[in-house]
Amino acid sequence: MTTSSGSHREEPSTTAGEREMLDGWLDYHRATLLWKCEGLQDEELRGTPLAPSELSLMGLVRHMAEVERYWFREIMLGEVLPELYVTEEDQDGDFHFTETDTWAEAEKVWRTEVDLARRAVAGHPLDLRSEAASHHRGEVFSLRWVYTHMIEEYARHNGHADMLREQTDGATGD
Repeated sequence: MTTSSGSHREEPSTTAGEREMLDGWLDYHRATLLWKCEGLQDEELRGTPLAPSELSLMGLVRHMAEVERYWFREIMLGEVLPELYVTEEDQDGDFHFTETDTWAEAEKVWRTEVDLARRAVAGHPLDLRSEAASHHRGEVFSLRWVYTHMIEEYARHNGHADMLREQTDGATGD
């Protein structure tokens, strides 16, 4: 499916092997989130039309940048990285903007984190275990579990993006 700006959302293969299938679905959901943001101005992307919820399209993209970084690099590879937007004082910092925060910056950070996540796990088997018990829940995770979780995370937030976009300008679609 080609979107209005010419970006491409490729339907995942129905007969692929497990890794290709997981990569396909994750990339599909990544592309869906960006598609939901296409054609809107910064003010619209920052908007919170589902009050009292603080959810916004830009906030979802910033949140998913944090999530990509956390699961693929921090949990799976044990990298010690600073938060992108979240602070001790503001645990929802990915959804709180300053006047200088822009869509261009949020999209660039998200694209960078997706690229770094892909590179971090490229070539690793799905049975790869996280470096150590995570600070998440004191558990060890397989890369397969992380892929499945990331697909679920994007699918859930894409549902939020559907509602936000419809409330913003009436646009609907899968």
